[in-house]
Amino acid sequence: MPHLTRVSTLQRSSLKAPLRIVSIGGGTGLSTLLSGLKKHAPGANQTAEAGAPVVDITAVVTVSDDGGSSGRLRRDFDILPPGDIRNCMTALSEDEDLLSQLFRYRFASGRGLKGHSFGNLFLTAMHQITGDFAHAVRLSSEILAIRGRIFPATSANTTLEAVLKDGSIVRGETNISKSRSPIETVRLLPSCCDPLPETVEAIANADLITIGPGSLYTSVVPNVLVNGVAEAIEDSPAMKAYFVNLMWQPGETVDYSASRHVEVIHEHAGRNLLDTIVVNTAPIPDPLKRRYARAHVRPVENDFDNLSRMGVKVVTADLVCDTSMDRKKIRHDPAALAAVVIDLASRARAYRVRQQALLAQRTRIQ
Repeated sequence: MPHLTRVSTLQRSSLKAPLRIVSIGGGTGLSTLLSGLKKHAPGANQTAEAGAPVVDITAVVTVSDDGGSSGRLRRDFDILPPGDIRNCMTALSEDEDLLSQLFRYRFASGRGLKGHSFGNLFLTAMHQITGDFAHAVRLSSEILAIRGRIFPATSANTTLEAVLKDGSIVRGETNISKSRSPIETVRLLPSCCDPLPETVEAIANADLITIGPGSLYTSVVPNVLVNGVAEAIEDSPAMKAYFVNLMWQPGETVDYSASRHVEVIHEHAGRNLLDTIVVNTAPIPDPLKRRYARAHVRPVENDFDNLSRMGVKVVTADLVCDTSMDRKKIRHDPAALAAVVIDLASRARAYRVRQQALLAQRTRIQ
């Protein structure tokens, strides 16, 4: 019996270890999720909120943006676009006041400066100093004392290209999002781009891998197109959960149901990656629905029957931010997202620990 006692002790130790969460995506969706998770992660000078499970956060961020400040810096300095990375850094920043405000600050005037954010310029300067974008992100993250790690999906300077249903080809994230014809498929150029070794390691050791929310074709799919990432996700023992967008996105996902989102990810990954899908069931205020409907945008349909036939587990939750009415935009609630993530990661960890204990017992008996 002493051996069984030791296994039980190992179980308890594993259950108390920080929950390892890898969040993959880009745009405002990923930064919104990270801002909620931050409260569950210990910082440099403080611990997670009282009573909250402690998490270990790794963000893997798409780097295909070619618009706005990021696009200008990318063209002028031949660097990876810093915008989504900067948003994730400020979302995970321990100091929500001065430093994060500084990184978010956008110049309203000035020749060559207008439209640029300070954070983008800072990352560009760090890249010029270090000669390595991933290293620049690490150093900048230390300055902001972020509660996690942030990795670009690839260190290669890639361009996103889309083939539309009318047969035309559109290059560049900005142009793709403005497409009038529906998107058939997207690809990265060059296609031979590799992830950072740290990304693959984090995926392999994760309890939970989250994908989304975010623009399906320009923030989510590009990550699984990087060489080896889809395979690493498939091989990982982690639970893989996709957070569905709340609304259609013009130029990308008009008329898309929740199951269509899953199909697109699986088609581009070349394999069935997802075992769990998280959908919103909170009602969207009628005034906002009418506001979006005028732009021909509607809520994503939760087609539960199709999802069931696909074999994915469906998790429902109220995910709409309470301040949506004030901002006149429908957005995910960071705290609600984080609560679902923590619950899924806890369940995934408990399952893995039980499986490891059963394997140890079988080995002992043999």
